[in-house]
Amino acid sequence: MPGAVPEGESVPLDGALPPEATARVGSAGFGVYVHVPFCASRCGYCDFNTYTAAELGGGVTRESYADSVLAEVALAGRVLAGNPPPRVDTVFVGGGTPTLLPTDDLARILDGIDRLWGLADDVEVTTEANPESVTPASLKALRAAGYTRISLGMQSAAAGVLAVLDRRHSAGRAVAAAGEARDAGFDHVNLDLIYGTPGETAEDFAASLEQVVAAGVDHVSAYALIVEEGTRLAARMRRGELPYPSDDVAADRYLAAEAALSAAGFSWYEVSNWARTPAARCRHNLLYWAGGDWWGFGPGAHSHVGGVRWWNVKHPSAYAQRLAQGHSPGQGRELLTAAEAHMEDVMLRLRLAEGLPLAVLDPAGAAGARRALEQGLLDEAGYRAGRAVLTLRGRLLADAVVRDLLP
Repeated sequence: MPGAVPEGESVPLDGALPPEATARVGSAGFGVYVHVPFCASRCGYCDFNTYTAAELGGGVTRESYADSVLAEVALAGRVLAGNPPPRVDTVFVGGGTPTLLPTDDLARILDGIDRLWGLADDVEVTTEANPESVTPASLKALRAAGYTRISLGMQSAAAGVLAVLDRRHSAGRAVAAAGEARDAGFDHVNLDLIYGTPGETAEDFAASLEQVVAAGVDHVSAYALIVEEGTRLAARMRRGELPYPSDDVAADRYLAAEAALSAAGFSWYEVSNWARTPAARCRHNLLYWAGGDWWGFGPGAHSHVGGVRWWNVKHPSAYAQRLAQGHSPGQGRELLTAAEAHMEDVMLRLRLAEGLPLAVLDPAGAAGARRALEQGLLDEAGYRAGRAVLTLRGRLLADAVVRDLLP
């Protein structure tokens, strides 16, 4: 079959998708992810596919980047010409720092997606931003262009913690930017926190939570610091300049976040995410967690349509060069086996507040769910209703619960 992908096998992407993958595209929702790989400077903890001006090399510039993305948008339109999605439900522009691009270019990219597939009337359009990369004027322009949601990287309200993370913004800038976004008319504003950074005290994190609540945002994400190999932070820890993060401290910080945010009217809907109302939840991320379809544009971006997953070449220069020559930027793709799809379904859906239907578990997984219930890791009422729902303690040990539910 032309374009068919051997199950469980990774093969180069030739620009085609098997008919069985595209037959029902978007039936469970369809999202678009746009990766913007540019950063003003590299944070010491970051291992994302991002580049400063000095790291880019030749062949790509910020000024030409939107044209490359729009060329890939056109390619996607040809690939799905026979079975386009009924609409685009969500768009998420991430990075890197998307707001380093001119606002007009971010507007052009969104318009190109709309012209190709059509944005839903209630589309959620998110951009990530560093607090120092936006102004009241740029935020108003983004809102006028159709962006409805913004996610600001705050990380901490403590200057010392920001310094360890190599963040460039001042301790108060994220809160100020959140206020500017609300004034610009954004429907939803998120602040990101990182906890467990070496040198962060309980008082530091409490102050960060206090400022987040006072900022008036309707969504908060909080993640434990992960030390990735190859980062500047990992090198500092190997040299003994900084201590490694503590799991016990991370657990204490998570409990502090849950207590402070729930007291302020937020509810968790995914292990690391809290929202004031159901409408404030990030619909794009929910589409990922529920196994929906999405197309990822940009260097290193991943996509998923009808059980087929593929990914683009990572370096922006190679990405731009392939598109300029009329070729797909795809580097490889795979069709998940049934076992792999089941594993991902359990891993992702268990992290949601609504939990996972017990009916999807095999006998070994069902026995694991029973053990997790007896250990206080699953909610008893949810279990009686036929769902595996994590308790607060279960959220702290989510990875262990997942392992118990898999064959």
